Amino acid sequence: MNKKTVALTAEQYEKIIKTMMPGFIDMNQKKVKPNRRIATALTLEANLGLRIGDILKLRLSDIVHDGDRYRLDIIEQKTGKKREFTVPLEIYVYIQNYALENNIKATAKLFDISERAVNKHLQKVCTYLGFSGIGSHSFRKFFATSIYNNNKHDINLVRILLQHSSIAVTQRYIGIQSEEIEEALQKHVHLI
Repeated sequence: MNKKTVALTAEQYEKIIKTMMPGFIDMNQKKVKPNRRIATALTLEANLGLRIGDILKLRLSDIVHDGDRYRLDIIEQKTGKKREFTVPLEIYVYIQNYALENNIKATAKLFDISERAVNKHLQKVCTYLGFSGIGSHSFRKFFATSIYNNNKHDINLVRILLQHSSIAVTQRYIGIQSEEIEEALQKHVHLI
């Protein structure tokens, strides 16, 4: 599914989450209930860059206080790689508040739901909003594209954060070429 999905724009991300939180009435006049759990899981995917499978296994205890920061301490499901990146304080507080509000213990899964359920609900929201090509993986791609665009098009930084094996994999993943490649191509034009 992830190769067919597109990266979200910031506007799409915001509309999806803001529609999912309160729920809505679909085109068939059927009420689609609010789903804060799925909205929160997708928000974390968009802000941490983890795959949805890793988000759904996440426990508050997987985020450890390390000196003056919080960091993830997990093994990625797909790759088996250890992930120890910093969790911004705002995100940690967001997760902690979600756990407290829902009476979730630190050692319990934050989201007791399947990937299929996340994608099924997401599709209802996207259909309602008229968005296509979007799946849960679009939130990870949104993370990657945002990091790329907000950090001087540093493709290697994105590669490291996604834990990809090569820059080429990351370039294909986010569907953009590095700024240097684009500049080189523009400078190479030789029309007669």
